[in-house]
Amino acid sequence: MGPMVSMMLAMLQLPAHAQGKERVVKHPTIYRTIQVDRLSIFYREAGPKDAPTLLLLHGLPSSSRMFEPLFSRLSDRYHLVAPDYPGFGHSDWPDPNTFAYTFDHYAEIMNHFTEALGLSRYTLYMQDYGGPVGFRMALAHPDRIAALIVQDAVSHDEGLGANWKPRRAFWADRAANESTLRTNLLSLATTRTRHVGNDPNVERYDPDLWADEFAFLSQKGQVDIQSDLFFDYRTNVDSYPKWQAWMRERQPRLLVIWGKYDLSFELSEPEAYRRDVPNAEVHVLDAGHFALDTKADEIAVLVGQFMEAQK
Repeated sequence: MGPMVSMMLAMLQLPAHAQGKERVVKHPTIYRTIQVDRLSIFYREAGPKDAPTLLLLHGLPSSSRMFEPLFSRLSDRYHLVAPDYPGFGHSDWPDPNTFAYTFDHYAEIMNHFTEALGLSRYTLYMQDYGGPVGFRMALAHPDRIAALIVQDAVSHDEGLGANWKPRRAFWADRAANESTLRTNLLSLATTRTRHVGNDPNVERYDPDLWADEFAFLSQKGQVDIQSDLFFDYRTNVDSYPKWQAWMRERQPRLLVIWGKYDLSFELSEPEAYRRDVPNAEVHVLDAGHFALDTKADEIAVLVGQFMEAQK
């Protein structure tokens, strides 16, 4: 950690009176819905609309809620927008018998979402499922991408570790492996492990994080929705070479933030990004898959510095 990050972290952690002024929220978060492709899409928005925009794309089984720590720390300087995908959070949950739960479809809807909000240029912040959604968006409209921030999202096959063996079997033969996949991916134990990973400091994690997410996964229709979407995850693996080639060709400004206790993906993945984008800024933190759970202050500083550097 550099001296500038340390100093800014210290300021974040000081009480308001010690910073010489009261901490006033000038740009409170607004919670809205908008009609996109005949769906009600929920999103959070904060910050001045004439400031650089951060479009934040969430992971499984979370929602835009996972970005609340950044909203409270960055909305004074940046325009933050975080939508819920269909089938997640407070957006519509259409019937999987009539709606295609695929990453191609999600990217199309999210592109239409940005158009509906008039977002013509933004930095993509992609966590987990946000990676395959965001990379599709970037390849479809590269002119809209100011920069990329990757937080525990994979775009290289070697980034998928041993616990993906039953998931690959599911992709190869869905009927024979559906039951195993549902247990492996959607159980309470796995939902907890996504957050805690192998972090020895378990007491840092609020158990409401996984209890709330498991309650969400237990609602009617969610098992079918999430199984359909995860079956489509195989198309992400097939697309990795295309995303890598795009990064190598375009050399986007890239910030990679990774939790070293993440058991969902391999710790080799952050450096794999640097192979594609040699000037990428890479930070491995003492955190899990959802690094904002425990490192929100540090991540906010890193994101703020990265955003400032592109002005």
